[in-house]
Parts: sequence; C-alpha cells; structure tokens
Amino acid sequence: MTHPTRRLLRAALTLAVGAGLTLPLLTSTTVHAAPAGAATVTPAARAPLGSPLVIGHRGASGYRPEHTLASYELAARMGADLIEPDVVSTKDGVLVVRHEPEISGTTDVADHPEFATRRTTKQLDGVATTGWFTEDFTLAELRTLRAKERLPQYRQHNTLYDGLFPIPTLDEVFALRARLEQELHRTIGIIPETKHPTYFRALGLPLEPGLVTLVRKYGLDRPTAPIVVQSFELNNLQLLRSLYRFRAKEVLLTSTTGKGFGDTKTYAQLLSPRGMATLAQTVQSIGPDKNQVIARTADGSLGQDTGLVARAHRFGLTVTPYTFRAENVFLPTDLQVGTVPSDYGRAIDEDVAFLRVGVDGLFCDQPDICLVARQQFLAGK
Repeated sequence: MTHPTRRLLRAALTLAVGAGLTLPLLTSTTVHAAPAGAATVTPAARAPLGSPLVIGHRGASGYRPEHTLASYELAARMGADLIEPDVVSTKDGVLVVRHEPEISGTTDVADHPEFATRRTTKQLDGVATTGWFTEDFTLAELRTLRAKERLPQYRQHNTLYDGLFPIPTLDEVFALRARLEQELHRTIGIIPETKHPTYFRALGLPLEPGLVTLVRKYGLDRPTAPIVVQSFELNNLQLLRSLYRFRAKEVLLTSTTGKGFGDTKTYAQLLSPRGMATLAQTVQSIGPDKNQVIARTADGSLGQDTGLVARAHRFGLTVTPYTFRAENVFLPTDLQVGTVPSDYGRAIDEDVAFLRVGVDGLFCDQPDICLVARQQFLAGK
C-alpha cells in the first residue's frame, strides 16, 4: 500500500491546486524584471523565486503527461519556481517541446495510419533509434497528434489525460510563463533544455537561432532574468555565448558516464577541479545526475555525499541535480515503502537529504512534494 501520510499529503495538495490555490512562497532575495512587451505588475507586488529552487521537471510530470501546457501550468500553480521544457525542432524549423525527437513514447503517433510510413530508424547521437521523429513532421502535422503518458506502468493515473493535450510550441510555453507570472504575482522562471543540438544542427535545423530569438522576444536575455538554458553538450552552450552573444545564465547537465555528443572531455573530466575552473568561464551552474551528488551503495540505498556540491561552490557554480520522483521504483532502496513500484515511498526524506548537502535546487516530477521538503529543510536549519 502507499504510505498513508504521503498519500494524504498528495491528495490534499492536488485538491488545493484543483481549487485554484497556490502554496506559499518561501524566502529569497532577488526580484526580477518582467518580460519586455508583456503586461506587468510592479516589482514590489511580485514574489521572488524561492531558495533552494524547486524546478517543475517537464512541468508537473508526476501528475500530467509531460511537456504539455497542462503540466507546466499545474507546476506553476503548485508553486514551482521554474518550469522545464525540452526543445526539439519540426521539419519546418519551429521549436516544439518533447523529451526526445523520437515521439512514439509520448504521443499517439502510432495510432495515425497516415503517418505509418514515417516510422524509421536513425542514428541519434550514435545510437540506432527507431520510431517517429519531430524533424520529419511539419508543425501543422504535429498539431494533429496528442500527448500521452510516457510511464504508464508507474503513473496509471496520468493515462486519464492521454489524448487530451497537443504538442506545444516553445513560444507557447514562454507565453504561458509570462501570463502565469502576471496572474500569480510572483516570479516564474523557465529552464529550457536543448535536446541533441549537434544532431539538429547537422540536419540543417539548428536549435540555437530560434531559442535566442524567443528569449529576446520575451525580454529575458540578461544575466538577472529568470531563465537558465541547459544542455548536456558543452559545445552548444559555448556556441550560444560566442556566436549569438547570449547573456542569460547557462547550466551544463551531466551524467554518471560518458560525455556530451561532439564534446572532447568526459563529464568526469569536466567535474574535476581543473575542469570546473574552465567550466565556470562559460556556465553558471551544473545539473548532475543525483547519483553524482549522493552516491548509491551496492544495495541501492542512499550513500554518502560525494563532495561535488562543495567543489562546485568553490568555483562559483550552483548545483541543481535531477530527477526527484516520489514512486518507489525511482527511490533508494532504504526509502522505498512496500513492494509496489508505483507506490509512493519516502520521497520527502530523499529531497531533504540532498538539500542538506547544499544543492541549490531540485528537478522534481512532483513539485508539490519538493516544496514540502524545502519547507521542512528550511524549518530545520
């Protein structure tokens, strides 16, 4: 069975959001300016970002199909400080939001006989991948598809919303952020991730020009704006700086192994003291796999602080690890409750453990739970 306290907490918070309520914002110190050209409230009336940050990972993807306007809006109304869209391109060069260019796992494209012949196998960053790809569809064609839950085996409740929501453009996500920021009278950040930018550049569909255009359209291309652009490819972030004179903050995402496609250094090399000294010349933050911050033991339980956060802070880099999810299947073995993979475990305890080692934010599928963890952490400091 699901842990009763967590089940009641989730129900209460979800009902509050459904009733149009928002969670109280916690403290911070910086008030950001509104996007250029958007209707504004005075800075004094706009609550700042919380700290440590709670990032709605693909929106509130624990409760709605990921990368839909419904998911982003729910995350913002729950109180997430930032929403995170993943950025890919259509055939006609429009930036849309999907976790990957291959869309069979997150849309109903397989149910559209008119697109059956577009199923193909491609080399995606050197990995053979079979399915349907955004770059083979115009925006008008993608608009005929509907989103579906990517993890139905663990989030059966999300399948209630399968077939309801279209694939949004990145422009629509920026516009939603601006509207909700005005309505909720608080700063709402956005943290877009460029997905496979080298791959798209090789197709003649570079992500950078459209992204920079949108960031500037909404008046966010400045170091103090509530936006951070992220990528697993350092060369993409360097290109934004050198070629496009991009001024907003950037974060390099890292994983436990390998390197960014087209990059020369491994993630391990980049996160060494020498690597961080160089990294800090381009980016302001790192987004590591959470196992790079607190390692798992051999039995899968939560281990010890690796020292990564303290090392990054010495070089002036903030640290926002990914991804925090409430279901047992994603939790350390010592924080699981019961044996059902989809049931909630002691997710708050995991969140607090990471906050205690000094991370500057959390990427969360269930932002409401991370907000409760932040509140507990701050109350106990």
